[in-house]
Amino acid sequence: MNAAVYSEPYKLPAGILAVAVHGAFFALLYFGFTWQTLSPATMSVELWRSLPDIMDTPPVQPKIEEVAPPPQPEKIVGPEVAPPQPEKIVEPEITLPDKKAETKPIKVKPDKKKPVPIPEKKVKPKPTKQEMETRIAEQAARERAEQAARERAEQAERVARERIEQAARERAEQAAAIGRVVDEYTGKIVSKIRRNIVMPPDVADDARAEFSVTLLPGGTVLGARLTRSSGHTAYDNAVERAILKSQPLPLPTDVAMFSRFRELELVFKPIE
Repeated sequence: MNAAVYSEPYKLPAGILAVAVHGAFFALLYFGFTWQTLSPATMSVELWRSLPDIMDTPPVQPKIEEVAPPPQPEKIVGPEVAPPQPEKIVEPEITLPDKKAETKPIKVKPDKKKPVPIPEKKVKPKPTKQEMETRIAEQAARERAEQAARERAEQAERVARERIEQAARERAEQAAAIGRVVDEYTGKIVSKIRRNIVMPPDVADDARAEFSVTLLPGGTVLGARLTRSSGHTAYDNAVERAILKSQPLPLPTDVAMFSRFRELELVFKPIE
């Protein structure tokens, strides 16, 4: 087998390696088959006319010729072929910058000969006598204005408090006057009804009958309901008849006062 040689690297060693591998494979097949087919062993046999006495003659063992082992096939050693080496990757050279060549910042030293200017301190001029008097007058005016504002606030607070107290007194006086009017006309209503009660016999002196009376404007009785019995039915009925008989009941002339008399809770006793 002819192997063509090319100019490319690693082609020649690869071809030699392929030839060597194929030759070793064919040699292994050939000698392996020959080694398996061994020649049969030879034996020699003696023939006897009659059998000897077995007891007197020792047994003759057959001679077995030693057979030499077949010759071992010679190993064909081909030329050693080096395995192809991978191509080396050529790494690019990286040039590191020279530290010495680095530029250092240039420090500018201050010129010691030139004096550093010191900032001048600003000195406030002292106020004149007229300015002092003006400031004192302005301060006094501000204090007077603040004092006047405080006095006005206190005066307004005092006036508001007096108005509240006056309104509370007026409400109390009005409530007291209304209460007096209510008590006065309630007494008149009870007196008028009591005059119309026909007292039944055997009524206890501590008997107490309570009624809820609903009135209409003008004193007309809309209804009289017994809320608490005196324990004497005849006395309760006598008081109810007296209420209905006494209408119209006396009421104040002020219409605004009627709300106080729309629902009346009246108490009646035999002895007042």
